[in-house]
Order: sequence, then C-alpha cells, then structure tokens
Amino acid sequence: MSRKEDKSKDDHKEVKDQVEEAMDKAIDEVDGNDENDDEQPEVNVDELTEEERLMEDVQKEKDKFLRLFAEFENYKRRTSKERLELFKTANQEVMSAMLPILDDFDRAMNELRKSGDENLLVGIELIHNKLKETLKAKGLERIEVEQGSDFDSEIHEAITQIPAPSDKLKGKIVDVVEPGYKLGERIIRYPKVVTGK
Repeated sequence: MSRKEDKSKDDHKEVKDQVEEAMDKAIDEVDGNDENDDEQPEVNVDELTEEERLMEDVQKEKDKFLRLFAEFENYKRRTSKERLELFKTANQEVMSAMLPILDDFDRAMNELRKSGDENLLVGIELIHNKLKETLKAKGLERIEVEQGSDFDSEIHEAITQIPAPSDKLKGKIVDVVEPGYKLGERIIRYPKVVTGK
C-alpha cells in the first residue's frame, strides 16, 4: 500500500475517532441530563408541595381578609343607617313633649270658633298654623284617621268600643279621641280611636 492510502486510512480513522468522541460526549450529556431529570422531579415535587402549602396559606389569609372586609362594610352600612335614623328621630323627645301643646291649641281653636270672636280667632289661627308648619318642617306628620275608616291595630289604639250608630260603622272607627303623629317613618303617638261593635 502506498503512503497515500495509509494517510487516507489514518485520516479516515481520525475522522471516525472524532465522530465517536463527539457521539460519546453527546451520550454522556444526555445521560447527565437524565440523571439530573431524575433528581429534578423530586426537587419539583418538594417545591410544589411547599408552593401548594404557601398558596393555601395565602388563600386562607385572603379569605380572612375578605371576611373582615365584608364585616367592616356591613358595619359601615349599619352605622350609617343608624346615624340617619338618629338624625331623623333625634328630636323625638322634644316632638313628643310638644304634642300635648299642639292638642291644646287644637282644642282652643275649636272653642274660639264657637265663641265667634273673629279677630281673636285670626290671630290664634296664625300662631297655630305657624307652629304646625314648623313642626311639619322638622318631620312631624299627623296620621289622618277619619270616621268610617277600617280599624288597624298596628296603626290605631282603640280606647273603647261602643254600639255602632249604623251598620256601616260596625268594626270601623266611630270617633277619633286624640290624633296620632309620625316622626319620619316612626309613629311617636298612635291615634286613640273609638270603634263600633
């Protein structure tokens, strides 16, 4: 064999050795990754359980926060409602104290109408109307009850029962002894009525 052929064989062998070496390296790298992959899932499993535990803790804290926030919102809403109610009915004691005076004014007006003194009636009527309008502006409202209206135990206070003057008034209101008043939506004095039987 000639030197040329020997050289070609040597070159061929050299290339073959380089290819085998590169293949061995690649196989070693893949095997090394496989070994690392075998270890990695264990680490991932530990990390996932740790991560899951942390996520559960975060979720619990979120739930606590949301519940606390909802309770606080309910508290704010309730106190706002109570404050509004308080403002509406803050003067309830004063209004309740004024009701007998208003009743006396009504009785005085009825007596003045009977007396026929027009000048006195006009003066007292002006004061009476001014008092009623002032109390109305502060939220006081008279509960309108008329003869012949249906009796409602939640709105009316029956003080007595008399024989009905007519069949239409049986179980109905015959007379209003004392008017009732509301302050806002709250009844501060129920109308006292006489019912027919």
